[in-house]
Amino acid sequence: MTTTELALLHLAIAVIAFLYASVGHAGASGYIATLTLAGLAADVVRPTALVLNILVAILTTYQFARAGHFAWRRFWPFALLSVPAAFAGGLLHVPTDLFKVMVGAVLLLSAARFAFRSEDPPTTRFPPLGVALGAGALLGLLSGLTGTGGGIFLTPLMLHLGWARTKETAAVSAAFILANSVSGLSGFLASGRPLPSFAASLAVVAVVAGFLGGYFGSRRFPVRTIRLTLAAVLLIAGGKLVFGL
Repeated sequence: MTTTELALLHLAIAVIAFLYASVGHAGASGYIATLTLAGLAADVVRPTALVLNILVAILTTYQFARAGHFAWRRFWPFALLSVPAAFAGGLLHVPTDLFKVMVGAVLLLSAARFAFRSEDPPTTRFPPLGVALGAGALLGLLSGLTGTGGGIFLTPLMLHLGWARTKETAAVSAAFILANSVSGLSGFLASGRPLPSFAASLAVVAVVAGFLGGYFGSRRFPVRTIRLTLAAVLLIAGGKLVFGL
């Protein structure tokens, strides 16, 4: 990789970390797409994306919680079963082409809806406990199968069903992504494989950009800006799953 290509890769990682962090996500799908397009091997791409995901998710969770948007009551029912389910999903070896297209189509439809709906609902409600536990398990499994933190699925679910407002949802999604990404990386390390040294310099860039994205998303950006950014994030993730971008 030339110096110019390396610089462009770091710039792309920075942009992804900033945009995703501003909506309570950590950027796994964007990192995977970018690293793959850069020609890196699969055994380097996945752990590198997980490391970057964890670091950005830590910062994003901190920023949204510090701004007062995080509620433990909204988080734990989704997270309780998602972590073991994510670990199990990462172990599964099943044909996923059709599955990815279906999930990607859902994300693309969600992106379209967010692009045309600019405000939060006037009232929200907490999801029933059983529903949240079941949804968390399913989303954790999807997280393991797709190699993401799962927030890309949790966010549209919570917003569409009126379970939280935009910034509250971002706070829950960030913590959800963190828990599932740690679980996924633990599974990788348990297999005896080392982390790629290549991840170190990318991590520095992602941390700086993720911190800024989380700050502006939690404190500065209006709801309209966050929803449009979220639509762009879902569009990228959905396009990656449907078209293999």
